[in-house]
Amino acid sequence: MTSVIPGSEGTVILATAGSLPENREYREDTSVQNSLHHRERSAAVALRRRAEPADTPEHSAAEITRSYLPARSGTGVNGSWVDVISLPGTRVAFVAGDVPVSGMQATVCIGLIGSAVRALSELDLAPEEVLARMDDIVARYAAGERNKWSLWFVERLVGATCLYAVYDPIARRCVMASAGHPPPAVADPDGSIRVPKLPSNRPLGMGEPVFEPLDFELAEGSTLLFYAGGLVRACGTDNAVPGLLRRAMGRSGPSIEDACRVTVDAVTPLLAAEDDLALLVVRTRALRGDRVVTWELPRDPAAVASIRSLVLQQLDQWGLGHLDFTTELMTSELVTNAIRYGREPMRLRLIHDRTLICEVSDGSSTSPHIRRASATDEGGRGLFLVAECSQRWGVRYADQGKTIWAEQVLKAETTPEFLP
Repeated sequence: MTSVIPGSEGTVILATAGSLPENREYREDTSVQNSLHHRERSAAVALRRRAEPADTPEHSAAEITRSYLPARSGTGVNGSWVDVISLPGTRVAFVAGDVPVSGMQATVCIGLIGSAVRALSELDLAPEEVLARMDDIVARYAAGERNKWSLWFVERLVGATCLYAVYDPIARRCVMASAGHPPPAVADPDGSIRVPKLPSNRPLGMGEPVFEPLDFELAEGSTLLFYAGGLVRACGTDNAVPGLLRRAMGRSGPSIEDACRVTVDAVTPLLAAEDDLALLVVRTRALRGDRVVTWELPRDPAAVASIRSLVLQQLDQWGLGHLDFTTELMTSELVTNAIRYGREPMRLRLIHDRTLICEVSDGSSTSPHIRRASATDEGGRGLFLVAECSQRWGVRYADQGKTIWAEQVLKAETTPEFLP
């Protein structure tokens, strides 16, 4: 009896009953393939786990925990990922997504798309703007830059889904936008579970012209469950996710670690063997009113002196007298520039959080530029002084106007060398 057995690299082995050499070759070939598959799976899972942070950073905006569970079979990695990004002004961004590929390719694609999202977050763009630029990046990679990136890697980014949400603990508002990714489930403090009606839009790289955002208020202590595609496929439909979260919240303790663990335990038996699982559980906080002070600014240069006095009084109330000199200097520069070159309405806001944040907003969208003034220049040193006195600074834009912000560490630091 003769049988046809596929060999390596497309070869065909004709095996007859009792033909030991051919059977041994087939067994050896299968063993090699299994070994290579195991090595690829182990490498993909190890690299994917290394991409997960060892510890979730502390945020004043929310209590956060995350979990990643590799697939039980196949390549081990099926393209699910979540991320947390700190933003200026005590805000925080939550990201969830899926790439339509598995294995080592998925790990590489997650690294690329995750890095692009983090780079765009540094520009402090609105969620819909982040996704619009991501859509353009993915489309350009797939269409016009094949000479720089391998085809197997670039083309698989097309069709990736992404959800980008920003939570502000001062206003207690969340703004999110989606590129084909399901919205999070929200558990209110009273125990009710809901799913925001978020416009889905098309996945990345499909040429979506507009990504519609959703802006809604969150009560302090609300719990949000961000998840990747494996959970949707396990539940069969997006509508089943609230019920799953409701059962998990009912069986878990007061901590979000319990909620995350119970959710993972409940979902794992439902997952397909080739599906991985990425979860992000968030419990919102609100920044107390005594940690935020806002002053409306008149369009009068003579008001700068009184504003400086108000700032110094507030620093004394917060016990931050050691920051008087640098904060007064930065406030004076930013407020003066807003009065001279900005438009009404104008305001100054101080935020006492893990850092001291000074924000000056006005109605003009003119972009400020930092430069190094020469010895004979009469101006142009304002932003340079702000950059030297602060830990970091930046600009974010709204529908109307902009905000220039600067952060200082709370502990006493050495005075910059150029200051007396």
